[in-house]
Amino acid sequence: MNEIEMWLESRIGLNFRSGLERMRQAISLLDHPEENYPIIHVTGTNGKGSTIAFMSQLFVQHEKKVGTFTSPHMASVHDRICINHEPISDEDFVRLGRQVRKMERQLRQTHAPLSYFEILTLMALLYFKEEQVDVALIEVGIGGLLDTTNVVAGDIAVVTSVGLDHQETLGDSIAAIAEQKAGIFKEKKVAVIGPLAEEARRICELRAKKLDVVLYEYGRDFSFSKGQFFSPDVNIPHLKLSLAGTYQEENAAVALQSFLLFMGQHSWQVQIELVRKALQETHWAGRLEYFERGIYLDGAHNLPALSRLVEFIRQQERKEIFLLFGALKRKNYQGMLSYLKQELPHVQLFVTTFEDDGAIDKQNLTTETYVSSYREFIEQFIKNSTDNQLLFVTGSLYFIAEVRAFLLEKEID
Repeated sequence: MNEIEMWLESRIGLNFRSGLERMRQAISLLDHPEENYPIIHVTGTNGKGSTIAFMSQLFVQHEKKVGTFTSPHMASVHDRICINHEPISDEDFVRLGRQVRKMERQLRQTHAPLSYFEILTLMALLYFKEEQVDVALIEVGIGGLLDTTNVVAGDIAVVTSVGLDHQETLGDSIAAIAEQKAGIFKEKKVAVIGPLAEEARRICELRAKKLDVVLYEYGRDFSFSKGQFFSPDVNIPHLKLSLAGTYQEENAAVALQSFLLFMGQHSWQVQIELVRKALQETHWAGRLEYFERGIYLDGAHNLPALSRLVEFIRQQERKEIFLLFGALKRKNYQGMLSYLKQELPHVQLFVTTFEDDGAIDKQNLTTETYVSSYREFIEQFIKNSTDNQLLFVTGSLYFIAEVRAFLLEKEID
C-alpha cells in the first residue's frame, strides 16, 4: 500500500452531506481541471456502471480517448480512475494524490478535511485534464444533487434508474430520490433518462423544463427491443449484448442514446459496425459475470437490483439454482432475504459473511441457512456441481469483489 492509499484509508468514514462548498473551493484551488474536457455525468439507483461500460466501449471503438470515474472498485482503488479501460498507474496515482494533499493544506484553513471519495474525485478530474481526454464519464457516488461529483457541469446528464436505496440519505420515497437524481441536470444542457416510474419521470421533466434542458426519455424518444435500437434519428438492427440480463437492453439503450447525442454535438462520425462491435464486447465486472462451472457473480445490493436478478434466474429453465448471499448490516438485508425467499421459493438460499466489519453473520439471521466460509462452499460447488446446476453469488458489491478475487486466484492456480 503506497502513501496515498494509506492517506485515503485514514479518511474512510468521513462522509459529509452538508453541501458542496468544500469541493467547490477545492476545485478552485486546483484551477478547475474539470473545465478542460466535456463530461457525461451519470447517476441512477442501478445500472450506472453498466451504462458507463457500454458508453466507454462505444467511444473506444470510435478511437476516442475516454476517461471513466466509477465506484466502488472490484480489485484495486486504481480501477476507479481509467483511461480507455486502463487503470491509473501507481506513479500517477501517487503524484496526483500528493498534489491534492498539498492543496488540502490550504483548504483546511477554512474547511474540514476532504473525505475518501472527495480525494479520489479530485484526482480523477486532474488526471483527465492531464491526459487531454475527448470525454470523461463521471459516475455519481450517491444521489446527485448533493453528491461530491456535482461540481462538474456535464454536457449530458444521465439518469439510468430511480429506486429505493440509501433512503437514510436521499429520502424514503421515489419522488424524493428522483429529486436528488435530477439534481445533476445543468441549465441549457441535455439529459437522458432510462425507464423510470411515472412519479420519477415527471420530476425529471419538471426539472428539465425549469432549467431549459433538452430531455430524452426511454420509451418516448428511444428504445431497445429484440436486438434493435430505435430513435427518430436512427434505427440500428442486429445488436447483440455481451452483458447478460434483459435489463441490460435498457442500459445499452441509455448508453447508446447518450453516445449518439454526444457524437452529434461534436460532429463526429458514427460507424454502425463499430457500434455493434462495442455492445458485443462490453464487459463489466461483478454484474451477472459468468465464471466456469456455472457460477454467476452479481452485485445486486438493493431490492431494485435483486428484482432484475430474479428475472434472470427465472429464465434459467430446468436448472437447479443455488443462491449465496452476503450483505452489510446497514443495508436492508432482511428485506432482500424476504424478497428472495418469496420470489424464488424453489431456489436453495444460503447466507454467508465476508471480511468486512459491517458484514452480516450468523447472529443476524433467523431461519436462513448459514455458511461460515463462502470459500469452502464455492469450492464444494465447483467440485460436485453438474451441468444442470447454477450458483448465483449476490449481495454487497464489497462481497462480490472479495469473491471475485478468490475465483480469479483459483483460475491462476
